Amino acid sequence: MTEPLPRQAVDTLISGALIVTMDAERRVIGDGAVAILGDRIVAIGKRETIAAQVEARQTVDGRGFVVTPGLINTHVHVTGDPLIRGFIPEDLDFMEVVFGWATRLHQAQTPDDQRLAAQMAAVEMLRSGTTCFLEAGTILALDEVADSLRQTGIRGLISEWVMDRAFDPADDQTALTDRALRTLQDEIVRHPLRDDTLIAAWPSLVGHQTNTDTTWRFAKQLADQHGLGVSAHMSPSALDAEWYLAHTGRRPVEHLADLGVLGSNVSLTHAAHLDAREVALLAASGASVAHCPMAALKGGYGVTAIGLFPEMAASGVNLTLGTDAGVSGDLIRCMSLAAGLFRDARQDNRLFPPSTILEMATVNAASTLQMSDRIGSLEVGKKADLVMHDTDRPEWRPLLNVVAQLVWSADGRGVHSVWVDGRRVVEDYRVTTVDEHRLYAEVQVAAKALIARAGLPDRQVWPVL
Repeated sequence: MTEPLPRQAVDTLISGALIVTMDAERRVIGDGAVAILGDRIVAIGKRETIAAQVEARQTVDGRGFVVTPGLINTHVHVTGDPLIRGFIPEDLDFMEVVFGWATRLHQAQTPDDQRLAAQMAAVEMLRSGTTCFLEAGTILALDEVADSLRQTGIRGLISEWVMDRAFDPADDQTALTDRALRTLQDEIVRHPLRDDTLIAAWPSLVGHQTNTDTTWRFAKQLADQHGLGVSAHMSPSALDAEWYLAHTGRRPVEHLADLGVLGSNVSLTHAAHLDAREVALLAASGASVAHCPMAALKGGYGVTAIGLFPEMAASGVNLTLGTDAGVSGDLIRCMSLAAGLFRDARQDNRLFPPSTILEMATVNAASTLQMSDRIGSLEVGKKADLVMHDTDRPEWRPLLNVVAQLVWSADGRGVHSVWVDGRRVVEDYRVTTVDEHRLYAEVQVAAKALIARAGLPDRQVWPVL
């Protein structure tokens, strides 16, 4: 008689869940199980099969839950904006919002403000199912922010504020660019990306018209040498195209292509005002575009009237999702918006089906971050970054099509538990690594002090008595 094979010891077994793997076959496993050992997934499949293979130190009852890969937010401001949410008036044009208010409030932050804001952003992301993020490149106190983020247990790529173009004739262009190049180099030395690191630096640029050609080339060179990428804001409005046409004779993406700085490790955020030639260049280069639908609607970018996102998708541009700033950090809310915007604009309900949207928030985003071998799907050997969604809730019942339900009906409120790198960082709807009540109180005090320091008026429409 054949002796049964010894069972593998594992740390955690999630048993009985409906699992959306996002693997190459896009398997959805009913009554499934995921086994975690250390920071990795070591088994995944049907519950009975996995139970016979492993001996778990802890078993989590997954019945009544949907398990997905951790979502990946490819554009979020983790500092500044978490402390000023809702404060900037709604009746300003784009330039006034960015440079008259947002930049002024960002620059008035202290390192402690940045620490609190980053933890607030991380808590919101974790509680709504985001396990990894790419920061927007507007951090001032990078070391303090890195330390605060590591305490939360989230995975992320961060970068210091880099913009070096001398718009004022009195500015020293050489000195500005030298400082930018040093910043890009120093940050990846101080916070290198390794397999065992959760928070690392990534050479992001503020973008738009704020970075010189020298800085763009240097950032791309660094990314290529270190297995990283480059991200930057570009073309949320027509202003970027107007500037580049006036100063280079080419549109923004055309200019970047001519510089030789596009590629599969480059991600441009917003890209609402592109033309067909720019879309073709992005597709040919393998570059990614981070779509931030909530921010686009709030900012009135004209994305549904002008945006070529259906054309980007059709041409093979790697599309991802970001929450950006000043709105919710819940990426699931962004998923439903991204699914609907262009269906309505083009009157074509075949555009951006739920399956495509979920790919944007997982496997596509992992590709942008150069991490497809580690995250984005639930597979043996990959990092144990996963989310348990509670389906015993009105938005989840009846559960007939899990992918459609996740995109169209669910939101982050249904996230019950989250693991990052094999560690359970959200349990029973609460973050396990941070005292949330204390954080919220500290953030409220810090936000009021920041606004007072910046000297900007409170322009609420209705009086608060």
